[in-house]
Amino acid sequence: MGTNRISYGKIAVIGCGFFALTLIWTFYNAYMPLILGDFIESRAIRGGIMGLDNVLAVLLIPIIGAWSDRVKTPLGNRLPFLIVGMPLAALFFILIPYSAKSTLWLLLLVDILFLLAMTIYRAPVIALMPDHTPPEKRSSANGIINVMGGIGAIIALFGLSQLYRLNSAYPFLVAGGLLLLSFMLLYLIVDRKPPYAETSSEDMAGVKKDGSYIHGLKTLFVPSFRGELFILLAIFFYFIGYAGVEAQFTVYAVEYLGMAESTAGVTLGFFSLSFVLFAIPAGLLGNKWGKTPAMLIGLVGLPLIFICIPLIPLITSIWPMADTVLLQILLLTGGLFWAFINVQAYPLVADLGGTKKIGYFTGLYYLFSMASSIVAPGFLGLLMDIFSHPALFYGAAVSFIIAFGFLKAGSYLTRSGSRYVSSQAK
Repeated sequence: MGTNRISYGKIAVIGCGFFALTLIWTFYNAYMPLILGDFIESRAIRGGIMGLDNVLAVLLIPIIGAWSDRVKTPLGNRLPFLIVGMPLAALFFILIPYSAKSTLWLLLLVDILFLLAMTIYRAPVIALMPDHTPPEKRSSANGIINVMGGIGAIIALFGLSQLYRLNSAYPFLVAGGLLLLSFMLLYLIVDRKPPYAETSSEDMAGVKKDGSYIHGLKTLFVPSFRGELFILLAIFFYFIGYAGVEAQFTVYAVEYLGMAESTAGVTLGFFSLSFVLFAIPAGLLGNKWGKTPAMLIGLVGLPLIFICIPLIPLITSIWPMADTVLLQILLLTGGLFWAFINVQAYPLVADLGGTKKIGYFTGLYYLFSMASSIVAPGFLGLLMDIFSHPALFYGAAVSFIIAFGFLKAGSYLTRSGSRYVSSQAK
């Protein structure tokens, strides 16, 4: 084991991996619904396709996360997955705009191959942070990681959006190149045997008992694991709101507010800008207050922001520019509350896994968060089809309120005796 030290240089390099990951996902989630709009009119169907895209990820990411805990190679247990997944993901991402000029079926095929490649490396690259970080430092380290990710989101929405205006293929080429660059940095810098990771041959609980990840998943439904389950359900519900807004915001802005596509992307960028500014302070406050209390603050504040957004058009007769300006102000505020939530969430789940199950619980984190991505775009798109566009934000607000209740209950139960939560973790 390590000596409770943290290498901020290595954390920054790991952050480069998260930078490229977030850059690509942010641009993909903002513009893929608009690309699909060239073939499909219904917002619910477009959202449903965006959700179905994540089925492979939900099925495979937890398995790959647990697998990366156990595999032993000269390159360590995480890098082999990065070597396969990152270059392939870059290639298929670059091919998306070219396939969109052909047929819907070719576009969907390239899309599925891209998502499969992303799935191969996503949990292992995220697990690199706790591999290199002691539990008591993970909130602040995750703040750094999320700053890097937030910078990726800002570049995607402020920079790549402008490239999209010039040529739809340009942002895909740039993002794919940055993903390859981040892969090279990770390959050269990260430890092959990180100080806070242990491969386990016997302590995988239900996963190792019969070689089945499904068996391991079933242990969450044992009464003694209910706290862990409730925390994961909280993540599931608030990601319904977040993923739904991320996937449908540009549709709302373009179709309801009449914005240009590139302006809609830039406007969404204010949310990411605020997140970057407050990610490190949120991580430090999470270390001081505890992860769960910080998350609860965000789970109260962000739904209030979402409820206010549909009210903006009501005052346009008084201030004609209110739509864009007030929307950007509210998104700036919303990014602050999202920092309180998102910076703490993964370290909280990683702590549930101790030192030998980091990849396993990383997989569970993505299982529950990405399962939301299956449901959210189609569900909130259906609400938009039925009740009009503002229903996007009302539905998202409700999901955050439900998450508040689950996190509160899960926190109480894990404090009362979870078998996994580290005594050092707040």
